[in-house]
Amino acid sequence: MKLLNPISFTAIIRTSPVKIFATWTMVILENILLILLPLFIGHAIDGVLDQSLTPLTWFALVLVALVVISVLRRFYDTRVFGDIRVWLAEMLAYKLRAAPVSVKDARLTMSRELVDFLENDLPGVFTAVIQLVATVVILASFHLYLAYSVVLAAVLMCLIYALFHDRFSLLNSKLNDQLEQQVWVLSHRPLGAISAHFERLKRCEIRLSDTEAWVYGLIFLVLFAAVLGNLWMVQLIPDISVGQVFSIVTYSLEFVDTAIMLPITLQTLSRLSEISKRLNQPVDIVPNQEVIHDV
Repeated sequence: MKLLNPISFTAIIRTSPVKIFATWTMVILENILLILLPLFIGHAIDGVLDQSLTPLTWFALVLVALVVISVLRRFYDTRVFGDIRVWLAEMLAYKLRAAPVSVKDARLTMSRELVDFLENDLPGVFTAVIQLVATVVILASFHLYLAYSVVLAAVLMCLIYALFHDRFSLLNSKLNDQLEQQVWVLSHRPLGAISAHFERLKRCEIRLSDTEAWVYGLIFLVLFAAVLGNLWMVQLIPDISVGQVFSIVTYSLEFVDTAIMLPITLQTLSRLSEISKRLNQPVDIVPNQEVIHDV
């Protein structure tokens, strides 16, 4: 059996590059069609008013293409990433054959998160990036200051996350340490030790949740400040209409909705980075089977 060493996103993608590229291509096509929908709706409305069905026909074709690509991608994804999960599990089971059962169970479960990210989360990142770029371009078409405002908010958002990155990594590490003991604790320890184990898991999850609350609270303040700033800056645009003001506010709020995907993705990557390091640990340095005490 060919071992994947080290285990990483890049290494996993290299196992089936053509198949994964195909699914990413379908994701990009989906998003392009979604972005074009308002344009085709406008043309369809104008065509109907002019008693022409051609624009409406094109709009219908775009809708059908969107549905077909979306359905085919989901059929295709399930099979491609399912094969990768099976292969990765077999490879890890062989690599960890000398490890305790509790560690094997935890790490095999963790390994699925790497593939889950590629299948479920990464398409959302593609969607967010495409929509963010489109939103910035549209806001810039009204006034450059509006685009500068949301770009600055995005930079500040990433800086806020960066300040908490190390803490996220530490907390994820402690949580995974405790999870690796679960099967062994359930199999070999008395009821009191089992209760203590789940109490430690709860404390790890509370610390993670509290950190997330602070991070996303600060990030939303920055993003909403950008929305208010854009609303204030509409006075800089000469002869602006009510419809244009509505569009500016709508696109600014859409920026908030999509921009929040960036720190969510970074947080997920922080957890998965810790998991990758754990999966690449040699068997001879696997921790002893004992309950991890709080530090």
